[in-house]
Amino acid sequence: MKRIRVIPSLLIQRGGLVKSIKFKDHKYVGDPINAVKIFNEKEVDEIVILDISATAERRPPDLAQIKDIAAEAFMPMAYGGGITRIEEIRELISAGIEKVVLNTSAVTNIQLITAGARYVGSQSVVVSIDVAKNLFGKYQVYVQNGSKKTGLDPATFAKQVEEAGAGEIILNSIERDGTRKGFDTELIRQVSSAVSIPIVAVGGADTVDDFAEAVKQGASAVSAGSMFVFQGPHRAVLISYPSQTELKGKLYSII
Repeated sequence: MKRIRVIPSLLIQRGGLVKSIKFKDHKYVGDPINAVKIFNEKEVDEIVILDISATAERRPPDLAQIKDIAAEAFMPMAYGGGITRIEEIRELISAGIEKVVLNTSAVTNIQLITAGARYVGSQSVVVSIDVAKNLFGKYQVYVQNGSKKTGLDPATFAKQVEEAGAGEIILNSIERDGTRKGFDTELIRQVSSAVSIPIVAVGGADTVDDFAEAVKQGASAVSAGSMFVFQGPHRAVLISYPSQTELKGKLYSII
């Protein structure tokens, strides 16, 4: 039975843990280290940490904070945010990060993907592709925390980053982010059918059934934020994670 990775995706803004809705309306959740400690206890498969203020503030990754978080993480950890140079990739790997996540830099400097893959291996270079529909209903890639259009088609861009050396893609629907209305399964289908590397679907998950639907459409792994940090209609903070029994019963059985 194939194991589907179920990955918490955590956002850091100015040092604190936050969660967004459609890449806006960020709500403070707590201290990222405390969240990682709780996820340790819940034996999550791996975790993604994205510093959404690094690119906006045009600064490099906060290595001191990253080292502190990595020291507490018992699971593999990926980090993204503010990565623009191969030297920063080297520093992050030395700090205990297993995977680096490129977003804006993957568009502005696709050679960084290749350089990173040569240094640490394709399996540790991930490209995060943020997608929304334009006025005509066509998907396009956004960068800079979803604030800037690129005009790029996500499936075409996914092929390009695969050819450049990326070993995995995090595919994020901006319009589903934080809504808990289910994944954009058509987006998952289009992009997963265009590449052979793993697709991690994120944006909109509310239940394990949503995870299963994403996998049916071609996702190799699934990720969520709100589903794991909020409880109830008022978004009360409560960190949770599905039990292995629930995952095996509803997710692994579809493979």
